[in-house]
Amino acid sequence: MKVADKVRSPCVSICALDDNDMCVGCHRTGDEITRWSQMSNEERREVLKKVAERESKVLI
Repeated sequence: MKVADKVRSPCVSICALDDNDMCVGCHRTGDEITRWSQMSNEERREVLKKVAERESKVLI
């Protein structure tokens, strides 16, 4: 697999965890951020789905 084929991190360089261990910038949990580099593309896509759900709840 080429580096270009890897699912990219949703990091937006606003790194701060809230009281629920959720990053206010990318909406990943501390655990998801820590494990990101070891995750498969499949796992990363699952995290991105969760991120999209979390973002939609924040924007309401």
